[in-house]
Amino acid sequence: MVLPGLWLLLLLLLLLLLVAGARWLRGRRKVSNLRLPPLAPGFLHFLQPNLPIHLLGLSRKLGPIYRIRMGLQDVVVLNSNSAIKEALIKKWADFAGRPPIPYEKLELDLSLGDYSSTWRTHKKLSRSALMLGMRGSMEPLVEQLTQEFCEHMRAQAGTPVDIHKEFSLLTCGIICCLTFGDKDVTLVHTVHSCVQDLMQAWSHWSVQILDIMPFLRFLPNPGLWKLKRFQEHRDHIVRQQLKLHKDSLVAGQWNDMIDYMLQGMEQLREDKGEGQLHEGHVHMSVVDLFIGGTETTATTLSWAVAFLLHHPEIQKRLQEELDLKLGPSDSGSQILYKNRAQLPLLTATIAEVLRLRPAVPLALPHRTTRASSISGYDVPKDTIIIPNIQGANLDETVWELPSQFWPDRFLEPGRSPRSLSFGCGARVCLGEPLAQLELFVILARLLQAFTLLPPADGALPSLKPQSYAGVNLLIHPFRVRLQPRRPAPRDQGQSP
Repeated sequence: MVLPGLWLLLLLLLLLLLVAGARWLRGRRKVSNLRLPPLAPGFLHFLQPNLPIHLLGLSRKLGPIYRIRMGLQDVVVLNSNSAIKEALIKKWADFAGRPPIPYEKLELDLSLGDYSSTWRTHKKLSRSALMLGMRGSMEPLVEQLTQEFCEHMRAQAGTPVDIHKEFSLLTCGIICCLTFGDKDVTLVHTVHSCVQDLMQAWSHWSVQILDIMPFLRFLPNPGLWKLKRFQEHRDHIVRQQLKLHKDSLVAGQWNDMIDYMLQGMEQLREDKGEGQLHEGHVHMSVVDLFIGGTETTATTLSWAVAFLLHHPEIQKRLQEELDLKLGPSDSGSQILYKNRAQLPLLTATIAEVLRLRPAVPLALPHRTTRASSISGYDVPKDTIIIPNIQGANLDETVWELPSQFWPDRFLEPGRSPRSLSFGCGARVCLGEPLAQLELFVILARLLQAFTLLPPADGALPSLKPQSYAGVNLLIHPFRVRLQPRRPAPRDQGQSP
């Protein structure tokens, strides 16, 4: 028996094909004189379970730049380092736009909002809050919360733990402290639960399909309704924090990013310059930090643990490097992030994890703000561009043995430890400096204090990502045993 919903979906797909055919005929007449990238056959590419790798596979037949059909329009996919850098760095102004999102008003959103003078001002304020407002407190805060995390893990020593959940709570706590100035456990768990709900709802097929068939937003959609309820809950939490901060704000002083941005917003109003901001921009900056700064970093940390479980010889070398530079975990020694070159293997390992498993493997879609070109191909205005970051990170013309986990590649002279995993150009990830700091400090302290071991049954985590849905490249759930490398200090009531 065929369910009524399935019949409706089949009818909608038929309608989509008819409308797409009509648009294709009209569009063909308009672009007949242009040299467009080759078109990949088929309509169902976005249903592939490992989409970034599927798109990379198409490049072997069509070249690094080609078009695929997404609903009623063609999108251009970039699969190589050179193509992505040409578009997003060399010709950044042509490719800095964002496609419209049909199911939420995101003109105030830094990640998804379109390029404009107001967007530039908004990004400048948010980046200033992160890099200048929190400059003196960011690293000590990450260090402190990571030490508390290690103490929490020591209390569970020998017991297999869901390490991704623990990392997720840690990164959420860091963002709460930086943004709200508060690490209250109840608040952290409330925000963490909200972020998890949003990510799950966003990745549901009933929401994802709206990117391909936006006209479906006019039909009843329980998945979209659920997403909107979670967004309302998210906004309620942020509004409460904004009110608390406005009530306690002291001119010229700030304790966290909200304080800094509220005062920066007022200063912009007084200056009456281009791109005026209001409280809604501060609100969405907070949302961006939580959505983009918790799960992505936690997932990258989880991938790092998974790779080290598969490669204990690299874990041993990392611990030897840490012991040489930092000594025992209870020695109180600290290596500043600015001196990270003193831990070259750790820096290289982080770079290799980011290369192989970028948290956002297809980046976020771009849109051309005017007619342009890439590698000799014409790209009309308002074309959607998908940078296949994971594909570029596996580019055989750039990387030797690209699919192999080999941190030593970044120890070679002249090899930069930075891949495209955080994007590049005008739309480079705002939180990259914080994420890099967290990865460095958390992995250093974790490996200094513990040896990572599989559960008693010896089961190793899968290195194959979950089926691609939504934005993030997710890891399959796994557990790890954290074996303390040294006994707990005396002040914790245990023998040395």
